[in-house]
Amino acid sequence: MPPIVTPYIPQYITVHLGPPDSNAENVTVPFPDYVKNVASSEIYPTWEPEALKANILAIISFALNRVYTEFYPSRGYPFNITSSTAYDQKFIKGRSFFENIEQLVDELFTTYIRRIGYVEPLAAKFCNGTTVTCDGLSQWGSQALAEQGYDAMSILRYYYGDNIELVTNAPVMGVRYSYPGYPLRQGDSGPSVVQMQTMLRRISQDYPAIPTIQADGIFGPNTQKAVETFQRIFGLTPDGIVGTATWYKMVYLYVGVTDLAELVSEGQTFYGVEFRDAAAELLRSGSEGDRVKILQYMLDVLSEFYPAIPAVTVDGVYGPATRQAVLAFQRESGLPQTGAVDGDTWAALYQDYAGIRDTVVVNDILLPLGALPAQA
Repeated sequence: MPPIVTPYIPQYITVHLGPPDSNAENVTVPFPDYVKNVASSEIYPTWEPEALKANILAIISFALNRVYTEFYPSRGYPFNITSSTAYDQKFIKGRSFFENIEQLVDELFTTYIRRIGYVEPLAAKFCNGTTVTCDGLSQWGSQALAEQGYDAMSILRYYYGDNIELVTNAPVMGVRYSYPGYPLRQGDSGPSVVQMQTMLRRISQDYPAIPTIQADGIFGPNTQKAVETFQRIFGLTPDGIVGTATWYKMVYLYVGVTDLAELVSEGQTFYGVEFRDAAAELLRSGSEGDRVKILQYMLDVLSEFYPAIPAVTVDGVYGPATRQAVLAFQRESGLPQTGAVDGDTWAALYQDYAGIRDTVVVNDILLPLGALPAQA
């Protein structure tokens, strides 16, 4: 979904066995089995291996886009994707898998396509290329290209453009929903507020009656006013509190105005808490407040992937544990080990935070964790 910075591979995916509004069964299956089912239903196992790989990567990326954008949950449906080819991908309950397709999916299911500089998995639409044509990948066309010697990435670039890359080894976890689990209101702060503000800022570009706000992670009076205006426009109770209904209306509209679920989209860049003010404020032992919470949140995320950085509690108090985490990060980053956070440390923290969990293959070059440029 849009407020989740880093896409992931769901352990399970829930499939509606029909068009969205049909009275059909929902089935929940392991994500790799879903991909094996769709690939075995959509393409032929006798095709060239590179054509099979290209099609499997398109299938994975399209499904992940549906999960990432919360395409159906934001519309009130209790599933992630449908089996209807008019909307999604062909899935046949209980079908068997072709052995070579099963092996390829086991190798590829943590890999997906995205446009360079964007976060969301590509909405990699495809069609058979004979009875049905589309702007995306032609399944039979991919086979013809493979027979001409194209490899999988060349096939994907032929159909989706040169500005795509593969994300590999994406983390596998249970389905996460963007709503933080509790209503957001004035006085709150932290990453969930940033996510909400980022959506609201972009929506306000298409609905100028909504005041423009900063995505600074602090739910102040200006944010409350923007939320109330949003709620009035879209027929919600204008109480300035972001509960489930308001949150998912924002998700729905954000995905819509940015075309994140379309092949050609505005693109979701890495979320950036507006750190200009934070960077200007030196944080050190004894500091307190929302800026410290933002610092602690980033450090805590980094600690999950860098063993040398200890985990911290996000409490807004710059105590000994926070200082030790800052020192560890500064050692890892080759920065002066001051234990205080100045502009250089802020910039390095955000760069690693923005790129966390992504291992990206760009033009066959493997980029290490945290090597992505910071984007705002």
